[in-house]
Amino acid sequence: MSITRFAVPLLAAVALVPAVPAVAVAGGGLSWQLCSAVAKGWDSDDRRTECALVAVPLDYADPRGPKIDIAVSRVEATGSKTGAVLLNPGGPGQSGLTMPRTIADSRAGGIGTHHDLIGFDPRGVGYSADLPCAVDFPEPEPDKDKAREAAERAAAARQACVDAHPAFVRNLTTPTIARDMDLIRQALGEDKIGYYGVSWGTALGAQYRSLFDDHVDKMLLDSVMPPELSVTEMDDDQATAGENTFHEFASWIARYDGVYHFGTTEPVVAKALLDLRDRHGATVNGMLANPRREWPGLAKQLAAIRDGGAAEKMTTMSWDGEPQAFNHFQQTALLCNESPSPRDFDTVWQHRLDRMARLPVAGGYGLYEQLCIGWPLAARPWSFEKGTSPLQLVGHLYEPVTPIGWALRMQQKIGGTLMIVEDDVHGSLSSLPCADAAVTFFDTGRTTAKSCPGAPV
Repeated sequence: MSITRFAVPLLAAVALVPAVPAVAVAGGGLSWQLCSAVAKGWDSDDRRTECALVAVPLDYADPRGPKIDIAVSRVEATGSKTGAVLLNPGGPGQSGLTMPRTIADSRAGGIGTHHDLIGFDPRGVGYSADLPCAVDFPEPEPDKDKAREAAERAAAARQACVDAHPAFVRNLTTPTIARDMDLIRQALGEDKIGYYGVSWGTALGAQYRSLFDDHVDKMLLDSVMPPELSVTEMDDDQATAGENTFHEFASWIARYDGVYHFGTTEPVVAKALLDLRDRHGATVNGMLANPRREWPGLAKQLAAIRDGGAAEKMTTMSWDGEPQAFNHFQQTALLCNESPSPRDFDTVWQHRLDRMARLPVAGGYGLYEQLCIGWPLAARPWSFEKGTSPLQLVGHLYEPVTPIGWALRMQQKIGGTLMIVEDDVHGSLSSLPCADAAVTFFDTGRTTAKSCPGAPV
């Protein structure tokens, strides 16, 4: 199967645009069709979202060489159009084709009054040359020998994929995807484009703005990544945030000692919870560093376990909208191609032991550093710069996925105005009443430094 046409594994057999250089479809010449008519599994009731393909170079160092197709989606502006906003939900590895509909149906839906909402699958994901690589994504193992075996098995699977598609994997980088975005802009016939990115999508936005600031209309980045990528530091920072959450949870339980009877001070409650964990293991440890909205139910279960009962099965939350494609290999490739982290098992294992010693509740949760064990390609670190286009950053005060310190560091690196949301929910802006600040920003360019209360607990 050719590199160009393993491009769209789930699209109908008839391509939306021919596999020609992207410049040939620039100037608004995309061939839009309803996604429900061409994308397998798409919601048949969706009559708003349209899909098209944009051909881009496999390697921008060889622009006349092989091409791949990037799948793009659109929900058109409901009022008088003044521009377009490109969207990315993060990951990396996450599909973005359904994001226009998700945003249109959210509290931030007013962005779509005067802007076309544009989604896309980044290269290596979903309909955009999704690599057919079945790779292991191991959970952290407590036993060193089992952990080494799992890491070596995963590394061998990743190596096989790199060997099968070396040029493609080498070009799975944030700057390459930013250049794909600029060809999407050209294909849409826009001189400037807005951008709304969440999580890893904030790094993608920072990279696009660093490369193409003159073509940025307005940019909003929610749940912000740090300005330098290190999967080692990601694991450390997320675990630290999780440990802080545990102590805040213990303090909250102490305020309601009349209900839960663990003690009236944070140190007493924290010790009681850790003693309970020592008796019951992972079941209890998994309850100690969770979002605030789950605290009442978790505290009730912990009290029941202490009193001899059994833990109830937790109800898991899910995102609204269609199921999202996710490609673990693409995530691994992007992180390891750009993080100067250790590649050997023994160093990564020692980092985990050191982290667990510092952070006894959350230190063992690290996932990212282990992904790069055995990664065969050299790292090419991020390089972001300040720009002049309007930039709104959104950080979440208690969030463990992208800790608030990352937003502060990114603001120092690239500028912009930071709005702080007082919640612990990753990428929650579009679901909150203060999403109207995003609508105002894209309509007027006015940023805000006001805090937002977040969702009630």
